[in-house]
Amino acid sequence: MKVLFVCMGNICRSPTAEGVFRHHVQLAGLQDRLQIDSAGTDDWHVGKSPDSRTRQAARRRGYDLDTLRARQVEVEDFRRFDLILTMDHDNLARLQVLRPADATAELDLFLRRYGVAGDVVPDPYYGGADGFEQVLDLIEQGSQALLTEVRERL
Repeated sequence: MKVLFVCMGNICRSPTAEGVFRHHVQLAGLQDRLQIDSAGTDDWHVGKSPDSRTRQAARRRGYDLDTLRARQVEVEDFRRFDLILTMDHDNLARLQVLRPADATAELDLFLRRYGVAGDVVPDPYYGGADGFEQVLDLIEQGSQALLTEVRERL
């Protein structure tokens, strides 16, 4: 199974989701059965590491995001991945426009799909440290629910 997480710049929310979910998948011993990636709808940060505040908050909880690099969503991603999960409505709308007619990937809001409180992972970029902690809280909940779905599909 192949899962792609998407936010706007691929330096805060989606790399956090990639790193957190990858960690939980490894703990479950399923790393050889999944491909996990993240991307952004915009190209502002392509090739850059996740935001330093994102990496610091993740590190405090035992997640390593240091090797991740931002990339932009490609049309081929809609055929390459089984599941594309966005962090908010704006990025979902952008992907719905970009989605080709022959897309095979399921497309949904990450939190809405798993019934996590609210349906949006808020962008912490312009806020304080508590925003990065909130993002981690939400993504950890969503990742556990996604892991349950993955186990059922495999």
